[in-house]
Amino acid sequence: MASIFGHGLVGFTLVKIAKGKTNKLLLFLAIGSALVPDLDVITFGKIPYSHPFGHRGFTHSIVFALFWATVLSFIFTKTKKKLFFIVIFLSTLSHGVLDAITTGGRGVGFFIPFNNERFFFPWKVIKVSPIGISEFFSSWGMQVILNELKYIGIPCLIVLLFLHYKNKDNGH
Repeated sequence: MASIFGHGLVGFTLVKIAKGKTNKLLLFLAIGSALVPDLDVITFGKIPYSHPFGHRGFTHSIVFALFWATVLSFIFTKTKKKLFFIVIFLSTLSHGVLDAITTGGRGVGFFIPFNNERFFFPWKVIKVSPIGISEFFSSWGMQVILNELKYIGIPCLIVLLFLHYKNKDNGH
């Protein structure tokens, strides 16, 4: 999996793309939604990895992202539901997309519950992240952070800079 930092940065960037000005609630929920699929780590040792509710299973699926975005949109917003839904949906779905370009694991169950097959994208460049905080203070953790800066951080920074200068030119 990508780290919580990489996943969270994508959620942050999606809010900036959608809103320009930051809605704090949407920002919090988008970052959280980019992280929530990994709640399935509580199944480690209890449910086999290949099971639909195993790691990178249902919580990484398109159906889960649709369900999660619908629930949060219903609970947290009365206006701009479509924008809110899209940002939350894409933030949640981005988790599986990033995991599908990592160098580890057994793929992502994008189509669960309709198809239990796990998928990787052909371009697997993000080093798989350690699980656990102490592992981030190792050489592996440092390699992951530097790798994510290259493949997640720089692209997000380019998008954010583009948006900043675009808004500046438009008088915002």
